[in-house]
Amino acid sequence: MGSTVNSKWLPVTSTITVALALLSASTAAISLYFCRKKARVLYSKIQELEISLNSCMQKSAAERQGRIRAQQDLRKALAQPKSENLEQASYPMTPIGVVQSCFSTRNGTPRQPLLVPLARACLIFDSARVPPASLEGLVEYSHCWIIYVFHLNTDLVKLWKHPSRSKFKAKVRVPRLKGGRMGVFATRSPHRPCPIGLTVAKVEAVQGNMVLLSGVDLVDGTPILDIKPYLPYCDSIQGAAVPEWVMVDNMLAVASVNFSEGFSSSLSDCWETAKKKSLYASPDELQCLIKQVLSWDIRSISQRNQPHDPLIKTGNGEAQHSALDSNQNQDQEASDNENSQVCHPSGDVTYHLILEGMDVSYRIDFNGNVIVENVVVSSDIPNGNQNRSSFLMWRDELS
Repeated sequence: MGSTVNSKWLPVTSTITVALALLSASTAAISLYFCRKKARVLYSKIQELEISLNSCMQKSAAERQGRIRAQQDLRKALAQPKSENLEQASYPMTPIGVVQSCFSTRNGTPRQPLLVPLARACLIFDSARVPPASLEGLVEYSHCWIIYVFHLNTDLVKLWKHPSRSKFKAKVRVPRLKGGRMGVFATRSPHRPCPIGLTVAKVEAVQGNMVLLSGVDLVDGTPILDIKPYLPYCDSIQGAAVPEWVMVDNMLAVASVNFSEGFSSSLSDCWETAKKKSLYASPDELQCLIKQVLSWDIRSISQRNQPHDPLIKTGNGEAQHSALDSNQNQDQEASDNENSQVCHPSGDVTYHLILEGMDVSYRIDFNGNVIVENVVVSSDIPNGNQNRSSFLMWRDELS
């Protein structure tokens, strides 16, 4: 009986097994079909991407070759400018920053760097051209080179003229030679065919897009073209030779610097107005700066060579001050340090130094002694001295 029942269900079981096998095969075939279809689509996309990548690479290579050729053509054109079109033969150089300095005017700005260690300035970079990341690592150097523009030269207009009409002077008057002339490229005169200056300064601090410097010889508002770290192993040359006249330091040094009895009191009064904008933390520190600046004779050659008493007689018997020869002033090295002057009752000439927005009056007697007489807040201060809030927080650290 049992075997009869099993025999009855055997065909049904076989049919179901075959059906399941056919269903599995169909499913596998359908899956294989869709996989192959998807693979064809992906392969087509890969081909499209490869074609696009090759096209981009070819375009990039063509652009690179075009830039190289353009740069080569530009260098060739600049190396061989046409004489009739010299104005356009220039490199694309734009100042990347500006200096805010303790020296309000050209008068009193040192002729060389590091002569006045207390002379401070803040170099503020144009954030659009110089990201703060560009200054990373600079603070690890003690000093840096600064390349700048002599923007206050009185004869800049000559440089835009053709060389035949510029009347550029090949020789300049040198203070250390008592006004003797020397080839401009044997001096550091600011009056050059290209009014570019090079100086070195101590790096005190770096913050954001600003660098605080000391020992500077830069006037307020000086445009900066570039800075580079000072490297003693290659920038300091052992056994380097210079002419003897360069080493005559006593030519520019004064005998002494003395302050009048009421000077400290006058400076304290001025300090109440100046301290909000000053790079210095106290009137005592500012008085030390004044002494360092005036320890060197900052007068022009013509001022040192003129008679001690500038009063002269005119044809009608009236006395008047002798005028400086402005043409001569433009010939000398550092002629931009011209001082204003008046006659003192003692016969000495009273000069004026604008420093940190204050007008310092002083005299130099026959023996080369400087007498600093008075100080008042100056009403004629360049705009660059009006906004120093960004780096005043550093001054206490440097005091």
